[in-house]
Amino acid sequence: MPLTIISLLIVVGAIYFRRKWGKRSLWAGILLLWFFSNQFIANQAMLAWEPEFKEFDEVKPHEYGIVLTGVTNLSKTAYDRTFFNKGADRITHALQLYRMGKIKKILITGGQGLNPVNPQSEAELLQRFLLMTGVPPEDVLIEDKAKNTAQNAQFTKAFLEENKIDTNQEFLLITSAFHMYRSKGCFDKVGLKTETFPTDYYSYDVKFSFPTLVYPSPSSIENWHKLVKEWMGITVYKLVGYI
Repeated sequence: MPLTIISLLIVVGAIYFRRKWGKRSLWAGILLLWFFSNQFIANQAMLAWEPEFKEFDEVKPHEYGIVLTGVTNLSKTAYDRTFFNKGADRITHALQLYRMGKIKKILITGGQGLNPVNPQSEAELLQRFLLMTGVPPEDVLIEDKAKNTAQNAQFTKAFLEENKIDTNQEFLLITSAFHMYRSKGCFDKVGLKTETFPTDYYSYDVKFSFPTLVYPSPSSIENWHKLVKEWMGITVYKLVGYI
């Protein structure tokens, strides 16, 4: 991860500052810190990676919208509400699509993650939110065992087959824009045809303001962290045959 590399370079450079390569290490760490914390550069990288969003009006009707989880705070346990993290667009936009008649049913896929603290699954929490907004129970289906994107696709297909739902139809795949390439690849791999509906954008319209061009931002480093993690995930998924 960028911040790990930066930290190592600066620490090594500070320890061995008297040596020529130590000074180079320190300066390399400082320059990389500026690069990865620059708001303009980080936004340009995100803009290049994230697919364009789609107007609601251009989405054709589907029987099912498939929502990937990863948007709630599972570290805080509550039974009368849902705590959201960044990424809530996944479920709120799914709800909007449902209200507009673009999807007739919502299938949520996602369990507790790798280190569960909360006894509830993410799919359960999002189902509770939708029911609270007035969506009928029969229109919200959940698959609550998947722990990663590959399992989202694999377990969703198994769920559809077990419930005798036609797997040859096209589904609307709803997840974060930065995560769509890997998600789409996993669903293609298991043989589920999907149209994509990216949400939860980290990029924003290009701005040429002084703060954007000059001021460092911790959120920029976080964006690079997400990008590098996603690229590493795609590489691993291709190597093991998930996409």
